Formats: sequence, C-alpha cells, structure tokens
Amino acid sequence: MSETNTEGWSLEEIRKRESRTDWERLRQMSEGEIERAAREDPDSPLLDEEWFQTAKLVVPSGDKKRITIQLDEDIVAYFKRQGKGYQTRINDVLKAYVLAQQLKEQRDELGDPSADE
Repeated sequence: MSETNTEGWSLEEIRKRESRTDWERLRQMSEGEIERAAREDPDSPLLDEEWFQTAKLVVPSGDKKRITIQLDEDIVAYFKRQGKGYQTRINDVLKAYVLAQQLKEQRDELGDPSADE
C-alpha cells in the first residue's frame, strides 16, 4: 500500500481554522459577476441541465466484499481509461447485469411473455 499524506481534523479544529474565502469581496459581487467567475473557474464546472439529465445517483453499499478476480487485460484497460473509480464502474456493470437477470427470472416465474425478448 502506498503512503498517503492524509491528515485528520476534528470538527472543533476545522471550525477554528481561518477561512481563506474573501467574504467581503463576495458580498460586493453581483449575481452575474459570481456566475461569470464560476463559469471561468476551470476547477468548478457548472452543472447544466444536460448534466442533471444524465446524472445518476450512486449510493455506495457498505456490504462490499473484497475478493481477487482475474479479468481480461482489455477489459481492465477499458475501464481504467475512463479515469479514477474504474473498480466502482466494473462493480456497477456487474450489478446492472445481476439486476437484469433477477428481473428476467421474476418475469419467467410469472410467465411474462416479454421475458423472452
């Protein structure tokens, strides 16, 4: 495991820290100036309507089990190319498959003709 430079802070310690926000400058800005500054900030992309239409709520499960699994190299490379969180995306794909199979099984049990699609 690699070393990390993580430092823990209590809520009390956080509250005692001095804010680096220039609150007076912010109070003097108009809504338009604030929106323009936010649009120009490369570290803070605006969440537009399209983002909200494609956003997906992901609630992490606390019931994860650590395992060792061997996957084809091209599969791992594909997910890693998409950036940080590739293991979570692999888990999401597997979960979607399991849910689809469970739904199919339920339809089969009920005799649903659409289950054969």
